[in-house]
Amino acid sequence: MLVGCSNEVTTTDGMKLVEEGKFTFAASGEYAPFSTTNPDGTMSGFDIEVGEVVAKELGLEPVQKKFKFSSIVEGVKSGRFDAAIASHTITEDRKKNVNFSTPYYYSGPQIFTRPDSKIESLDDLTGKEVAVSKGSTYAKQAEQVTDNVILYDSDVTALEALSQGKHDAVITDFITGKEAIGKGLTIVGKEILGRSEQAIAVAKDNKVLLEKINKALEKLREDGTLKKISEKYFGEDITTLSSE
Repeated sequence: MLVGCSNEVTTTDGMKLVEEGKFTFAASGEYAPFSTTNPDGTMSGFDIEVGEVVAKELGLEPVQKKFKFSSIVEGVKSGRFDAAIASHTITEDRKKNVNFSTPYYYSGPQIFTRPDSKIESLDDLTGKEVAVSKGSTYAKQAEQVTDNVILYDSDVTALEALSQGKHDAVITDFITGKEAIGKGLTIVGKEILGRSEQAIAVAKDNKVLLEKINKALEKLREDGTLKKISEKYFGEDITTLSSE
């Protein structure tokens, strides 16, 4: 039995796990349609289903943990969770604290405004009030052009505030914005600011688990499972580069 920073950690077949026989993964539950919180407190969504099928491939029982997005990476690093399956974009800063799997989906940040806004591009956000989610990569993009960055606990609540007349714009994942528009929010998408790779985060000292997750993801891509889950939530396959 090994002792982690926050929990006892069991080694199984070389994997370090929070709990024997279980795959404990974290998500925010505040990032529809990737993870949302159900009335009974459980989470559902694209990320959650990916976590469940990865656990099955690992031969482990899936255990979902809801946690604030801005603190999830630290939770993985400290051993509170086995992994984060929470739409984390692979960045150099995050790679200093955790290791990442191969990407399980591809996306990209986009500017969203109200329909009457004249904002079209990142340069148009100079000096404007821009809302983003705490702990996301979007804050740094906004900070390139404005000092007036408002932080929310989730992208969805930021978009809801924008739709209600608050702030000048929101920067978030284009899929999240697309889903919000489909649910009736009065917002429109403007410039897409690049492409991002989202992956599963694992503690740096948990290399065997990372290897097994990568093998699981490879199989789930090849047998069409990831594509099927993606099409269920988005109507298209966002799990391969060909969808870009």
